[in-house]
Amino acid sequence: MNLFCMRFPPAGRLGLCALAGLLAGCAAPIKQFPLQEQFASTATYSRLFDATPAQTCEASRRALLSQGYLINTARKDLVDAQKSFQPEPEAHLQIAIRVVCAPESIDGKVSLGFVTALQDTYALKKSNNSASLGVGAIGSVSLPFSASNDSLVKVSSETITSDAFYDRFFDLVKRYLVMGDTE
Repeated sequence: MNLFCMRFPPAGRLGLCALAGLLAGCAAPIKQFPLQEQFASTATYSRLFDATPAQTCEASRRALLSQGYLINTARKDLVDAQKSFQPEPEAHLQIAIRVVCAPESIDGKVSLGFVTALQDTYALKKSNNSASLGVGAIGSVSLPFSASNDSLVKVSSETITSDAFYDRFFDLVKRYLVMGDTE
């Protein structure tokens, strides 16, 4: 029995405690999200390449360009790119891909490519505006003029976790490495 119920005489205690218990049960539960990160040893986001980090990043840049991505940053150890999609008239998707190329061998001829893709989803939101006109001596006059402003609002953002997505990307990078010297 809790301390709140102990403050009342025994006759009224039962009813109050029952009511308090009922009200406590009606409270909204705190939303719990499942654990998002596992830190498991998987190869989803990285691959080894028989190439220097500079060659791996250049092959990654070419692979992204071949798929219509806009390159924001291209260095010997990093490629940052994005691509926009409009799957529906009032929806917009944007994928941002980051490739980090790191040496994996002492001689630098083997590299590890780390890739992460982030997908942002936007929706078209409309807001109505009306106009009114204020004249000092007369007062305010409302006009039946109505306009709407459309704007894209981000509704979600998530890291792409599909093994198949990354497998296709890494296969394309390997193809560009095989095609010739990319330094």
